[in-house]
Amino acid sequence: MTDQKKVSVIRGELTYADKVIEKMIGIALESVDGLLEVSGGFFANLKDKLVNSDQPTTGVNVEVGKKQVAVDLSIIAEYKKHLPTIYKDMKAIIESEVKAMTDLDVVEVNVEVVDIKTREQYEADSVSLQDKVTDAASSAVGFTTAQVDKASKGVEDLTSGKEPRVI
Repeated sequence: MTDQKKVSVIRGELTYADKVIEKMIGIALESVDGLLEVSGGFFANLKDKLVNSDQPTTGVNVEVGKKQVAVDLSIIAEYKKHLPTIYKDMKAIIESEVKAMTDLDVVEVNVEVVDIKTREQYEADSVSLQDKVTDAASSAVGFTTAQVDKASKGVEDLTSGKEPRVI
C-alpha cells in the first residue's frame, strides 16, 4: 500500500470594491503637479463647501472587472500648467499604483477638466462654510467670555462695597 498525499486546493476569488480602487487613485493623484483637485461635480462640491471633506474618492469613478479597470475623472487644474502633461502624469501614476497594488490592468483613463484656477484662487475657495461657522463660533465664545468676565467684575465691585466706575 502506498502513501498518497492529499493535495488540498483552496478555492476563492479576490475582488475589489469600486471605492477601494477609487481611494487608491485619489490618494495617488495627490502628488501630480498642476492638479488642484479631483472634482465631484456640483453637488459633491457643494457638500465639500458645507463640511470639510478630505475624501479622496470624490470625482473618481471606476469600472472594475476581474482583470481590468477603467477610470473616469473630473479635475480642476492649475492655471498656466500644461494640461496634456498633467493628463500624462495622471495616467502614469494611476497605471503604476493600480498595477502595483492589485495586478489589475488599467485599460482606460478619461479626464475631464471642469475648471481651471490659480493656486491663490483655489486656496481662497477652499475655505468652507464650516470653517467660517467655526471661526464665527470662536469669535462669539471669545466675546461672550469677555462680557461674562466684565459682568462678574461689576458684580464683584458691587458686593465688595466699591462704587462701580460707570452706571
